[in-house]
Amino acid sequence: MLRRLDSFLVCLVATVGIASVLPCRGEGVRVFNILAIIMIANMFFLQGARLSRRAVVEGVTGWRIHLAILLCTFVMFPLLGAGLHAAFPGLLDAPMWAGMLFLCCLPSTVQSSIAFTSIARGNVAAAICSATLSNILGIFITPVLVGIVFSRHASGGGGGIMPIVLQLLVPFIAGQVLQPWIGGWAHRHKKLLSFSDRGSILVVVYTAFSEAVTQGLWHRLPATQLGRVALADAGLLALVLGLTLLVGRAGGFARPDRIAIVFCGSKKSLASGVPIASVLFAPTDVGLIVLPLMIYHQIQLFACATLARRFGAEKAD
Repeated sequence: MLRRLDSFLVCLVATVGIASVLPCRGEGVRVFNILAIIMIANMFFLQGARLSRRAVVEGVTGWRIHLAILLCTFVMFPLLGAGLHAAFPGLLDAPMWAGMLFLCCLPSTVQSSIAFTSIARGNVAAAICSATLSNILGIFITPVLVGIVFSRHASGGGGGIMPIVLQLLVPFIAGQVLQPWIGGWAHRHKKLLSFSDRGSILVVVYTAFSEAVTQGLWHRLPATQLGRVALADAGLLALVLGLTLLVGRAGGFARPDRIAIVFCGSKKSLASGVPIASVLFAPTDVGLIVLPLMIYHQIQLFACATLARRFGAEKAD
């Protein structure tokens, strides 16, 4: 297990290193964005082709798991962020704390949450529904939460639903429609599905880290402040991972559902966070506001990659 785990983490580290030295720029940004869209759509198509209709129906109708994940995302996270700010006000500068609080108000990721749930042998159907619902609701909930947490008015965001529908739901539905004909093929070629999961994560890591590097990630703040932000992000993620595990067990959820709660309830979306920040904050503040999110995004990918491989190698309860 350790050898397989190390190989995937080595790929993640190498991807970050390449993005730091050779970030995509200009036309390359468009190319990698298109590649990410294609790989994500392909991943959802294969997931739809593999999952039985019964599993999908159970995932859609599992309101308890969806409620648990939404509460973790939009209630537990903001409370933890406010609590950490109250307990350690001097740990970070004011702009960095603002970024941390903003991070706590964001929806979950979609593609990486589902990919890690799949790697960990969790409830993929429920993860697809919950993560997608989180992103759709986040368009409306996040501005309200920001207004409450920051104790000021925040204008609402709009748009962003169609890309989610076109990139995620349409391929998944297409896979489901074709499932009676290609479902057997998808089951026989699990390595292809695994490659799709991991490949999409690596592409997202490269594009996201490239954006952070080109925006001056390594120059805008001193190393000590970046270290403190990373420490705060890691501490927040550790708390959330522990609490989502407790939520799953305390709620009496089955193991696949507990895995989905952990990976959907602990994530924060960089893809949604940056455009939402551009609506809610002044242009001069956006860069610093999203920096804690950028670092958290990388930490959550590394930590959850390790956790997903560990869960995937364990025997079911």
